[in-house]
Amino acid sequence: MIALVALAAGAPCAAQEPPPGVEQIIPRGRIAAVVDPTFVPADEAEIADDAWILGVVVEGRARAYSLNLLNSHEVVNDRIGETSFAAVW
Repeated sequence: MIALVALAAGAPCAAQEPPPGVEQIIPRGRIAAVVDPTFVPADEAEIADDAWILGVVVEGRARAYSLNLLNSHEVVNDRIGETSFAAVW
């Protein structure tokens, strides 16, 4: 499932125990999000032509996030213009 989540001000989520039958392998908050990402033009990106990406268009501007990167980080906190958002995998 791919989701684009708009960031909103609010209280942080309280830590909860996983539901019965679910094993938590990595403690909550241990996978670092990507913050302040940098980008290159598509023709300069060092990524395979058949690589999977998560594409986002905000305020008419496109961004692409490598799923190989998101498999390790799961979240990219980004901003385009006045719009802050999280690209989540």
